[in-house]
Amino acid sequence: MSKNLSELSGRKGLRDNLFDRIGELSNDTPSLKDFEDLAKEYKIGTANVYGSTTFYDFTRPSNRGKKIYICNGSACMTAGTQANLKNNILNHFNDNEIGEMCCLGRCYENSAFHLNGVNFSGSDQNISEIITGVSKHQSFCQVYSSGKPILTGNDLSDVSTFKSLLYKLLDNSPEDLLEEIKIANVRGRGGAGFPMHIKLNGCKQANSVDGRKFIVCNADEGDPGAFSDRYLMELQPYKVLLGMVMAGYITGADWGVLYIRAEYPECIHMIQESIAQLMADGLLGENIMDSGFSFYFKVIKAQGAYICGEETALISSIEGQRPEVRVRPPFPVVEGLFNRPTVVQNVETLACLPFILSHGGGAFSQIGTEKSKGTKLVSLDSHFQKPGLYEVEMGHSLSHLLNEMAGGFSKPVKALHIGGPLGGLVPVEKISELTVDFESFSKAGFLLGHASVVCIPRDFPLITYLRHLFEFTAHESCGKCFPCRLGSTRGAELLKKAENDGYKIDAQLFQDLLFTLEKGSLCALGGGLPLPVKNALQYFQEELRMYFQE
Repeated sequence: MSKNLSELSGRKGLRDNLFDRIGELSNDTPSLKDFEDLAKEYKIGTANVYGSTTFYDFTRPSNRGKKIYICNGSACMTAGTQANLKNNILNHFNDNEIGEMCCLGRCYENSAFHLNGVNFSGSDQNISEIITGVSKHQSFCQVYSSGKPILTGNDLSDVSTFKSLLYKLLDNSPEDLLEEIKIANVRGRGGAGFPMHIKLNGCKQANSVDGRKFIVCNADEGDPGAFSDRYLMELQPYKVLLGMVMAGYITGADWGVLYIRAEYPECIHMIQESIAQLMADGLLGENIMDSGFSFYFKVIKAQGAYICGEETALISSIEGQRPEVRVRPPFPVVEGLFNRPTVVQNVETLACLPFILSHGGGAFSQIGTEKSKGTKLVSLDSHFQKPGLYEVEMGHSLSHLLNEMAGGFSKPVKALHIGGPLGGLVPVEKISELTVDFESFSKAGFLLGHASVVCIPRDFPLITYLRHLFEFTAHESCGKCFPCRLGSTRGAELLKKAENDGYKIDAQLFQDLLFTLEKGSLCALGGGLPLPVKNALQYFQEELRMYFQE
């Protein structure tokens, strides 16, 4: 990461964003001169622009010419739908016209694919009808709740409600609102569970050389199996946007950036449309409601890189730099986007703010457990009788959620991968011991994370799933640190040889590899991969023993 490049990228601010320009350039067939001209305009090196361009799935030259993309996410893989999907697609497209996307957020019905800027999924008949233009099947999953529907309720569904609530909140001081968030003790829903008020206060207290500060909504946390962010942006956009506006008011930031996954095109459209409506009603921009507070939004379409879910890589990406993880300190709240104080929060965390600030921190803190407050969105894949999105209070019984609310499994399942690719691998016999909160999962040696649930069927080889996790990490690594870049690749190679060639993995060597990944990686991508692997080795010894030397 170069501070000089951050400053140079920031010269034009967010309205003329370098990352946007790289995406626009890649839509065509750019020449070397095109890269040179763009680099010259921003006064940075051609190698920097080209290095950024070739990093992302949807800007790198090798992916040009793709006309349709098939989801290769974990949930679609374990459901076993994608091979048949590709055979159907091959009736309409050549093999070299078919690309891959990682998780389109349609884990509740699978057979997911992306065509002409829109995501689809469904039955064999629907697939052919969609490709030929006869059908435009685009359903969202069923949404359920237990207890207070903080995130799934319809209490903030239009501009007029947004306006009245915003007017009421701007009548309070930033300090009073921050105190309510502190009382609520809302913790980040992206995985780490870090208290939100600490980030906001850190940014509020930080000095900026020119007064600029930023609120960044991390909508690129593309955990395969999770579709809660997709739900909030498509069906509850005003909760997300108001959360960002109030975070800006509290910290003194006047810009909000939504960095949204390219794999979620409908989210990008809905958020842009909602922002336009708010602008038209004078609820954004300069001196909102004569309050003296100004706030603007910038929507950035990501270009396919899981590592951008890590906050410092995301910041580098917005700046047009290669999205490599940054060493901390300094933390983003002190030195973030364009070297200015920046708060990065995920979609679900920001969407909690309207309830907290309108009902008071005490009302939020009364929901949940002692240390895990509020509610949590849980994504359940197609292996359940009632797949879909569930909002439950923190501390809710996992067994009740899965077996009663969701009706149990639709086919025999041996394990649940909860919390994304870096989350814990939970054997079904452990379900009764867990509750939906950070502490319960951590104490049992798992991770709640995004609370996505990907089921591993009883007949699905666990060695195949572990290889998938290593290959995913190798593909998505930013490459900055050796443990992640090399360790994930070596792990995938070992597991592939063991699975296909009868190779016996040295058990101690494999443990050393996991130790190096966990302790030596710069971020949670390489550092988190060992958790589900260790869980598998602990709880599924009988199945995996044949692949290892004792």
